[in-house]
Amino acid sequence: MLFPRPTSQRHTPLREVAALVGAARPGPDPDVLGATLDSRAVRPGDLYAALPGARAHGADFAAAAAGSGAVAVLTDEDGLRRMTAAGVDLPALVVGDPRAVLGAAAARIYGTESAPLWLLGITGTNGKTTTAYLVHSALVALGREPGLIGTVETRIGAERVGSVRTTPEASELHALFAVMAERGLDGCVMEVSSHALAQHRVDGAVFDVALFTNLSQDHLDFHDGMEDYFAAKASLFTPERARRGLVCVDDAWGRRLAGSAGVPVQTIATGDDTADWVIHPDDRDPAAFRLTGPDGVDLALRSRLPGAFNVTNTAMAAAALVLLGEDPAAVGDAVLADPHVPGRMERVVVDGVAVQPLAVVDYAHTPDAIGAALRALRPTTPGRLVCVTGAGGDRDRDKRRAMGAAAAEVADLVVVTDDNPRSEDPAAIRAAVLEGVESVRASGREVAVTEIGDRRQAIREAVAAAWPDGADAAVAVVGKGHETGQDVGGVVHPFDDRDELRAALRRAAEAVPR
Repeated sequence: MLFPRPTSQRHTPLREVAALVGAARPGPDPDVLGATLDSRAVRPGDLYAALPGARAHGADFAAAAAGSGAVAVLTDEDGLRRMTAAGVDLPALVVGDPRAVLGAAAARIYGTESAPLWLLGITGTNGKTTTAYLVHSALVALGREPGLIGTVETRIGAERVGSVRTTPEASELHALFAVMAERGLDGCVMEVSSHALAQHRVDGAVFDVALFTNLSQDHLDFHDGMEDYFAAKASLFTPERARRGLVCVDDAWGRRLAGSAGVPVQTIATGDDTADWVIHPDDRDPAAFRLTGPDGVDLALRSRLPGAFNVTNTAMAAAALVLLGEDPAAVGDAVLADPHVPGRMERVVVDGVAVQPLAVVDYAHTPDAIGAALRALRPTTPGRLVCVTGAGGDRDRDKRRAMGAAAAEVADLVVVTDDNPRSEDPAAIRAAVLEGVESVRASGREVAVTEIGDRRQAIREAVAAAWPDGADAAVAVVGKGHETGQDVGGVVHPFDDRDELRAALRRAAEAVPR
């Protein structure tokens, strides 16, 4: 996928980039116009970053990069040896860890060192996407022109580009900042993943405000335990990466971060008057709450999305807007703007069907997120609450049992199915999720369970099971959210939970005798 690049190209001498990254000054000194680490995305005048990878070294593709117009290569000693052996004759900037300097190089090449935009970055296990959309939609309602970078998509004004990963690589990120500035945007709201922080993808960017939502088990296939995961998140709250922060202290990790952050932070919490920002829930209306903050801020707010966790997300968005300098009096109305967060507690309906179960799709793929999504639906579901869930292959295996348990602790029926099995045996993944369900059943909770590997059929069976209870029932299909494909054995097949759920609702309605 090719990200947009600025049309007005800067000409940065290669020697200037070499001095910046600490590389020996090369002989030839061409002007550098852009940067990328993807040989397929190289454009004439680019610096090609040939990085070592888990399966291959980027230097193995340096010949292709040269053929596409690369004028120089940023790499390590191994990369230089590979280039030489392949006969690639391009100036090389050789450093010990090229990934660690790519952000600074890209910022210099694209002219984003001097912060052409204000930046707001959001990190945490759950809530990043929703909070980003809430802030973005509120800013648009306030008349601002922000960009958006995240798990679902990148938005530059009216242009939208689907995302491959939550946070782009550093070279693409700084190109995006330059495009946003060139097109007159005034800032950017973005999600910052732990992978991005650990892999230097946001290097060269300093966020005006950094947000921390929460931390729970996820990505331990990448991180060496929860301490390493936390350390990656916490690195956003350092002077090299942020000017100030807003930290939710509803969990122990947030409280720990608030006490150790390297930049000034304000805290936000539910019902804790010791926090800087306090969420005061309304006992009569779960969507309504007051948010009090520094300097006498007192806002009466509502969450447009179901669940207590979305009250927190909405409160964080409102506080972040104030920290960005927005008038608190205007923020209250602005956060009521419909964020339409794709695949996050997204309701699926079928026109023309009078009585149907509430049907939602959510990206929940951690135990905490699954439990929170189902608890959001439970109070308004007097009938059967059905959850369709699975777990991704080639990812954190230790959370699978807990995911099944989280679903079983709230739902009346858990349909265990395939998520993205990737290279793993789907049946083995399902078995681990089923273990969690059975552990809850063994404790005495009455919850039904069925295993259906075919995700399409699983969704159909879930709707059929809920249908007799009509509008009193609810179906939650969790795990894949906004995704439009299912990875089975390395082949991505078209699959959208929202489309499949809509088709299942229509199918169930047509089966009703007239």
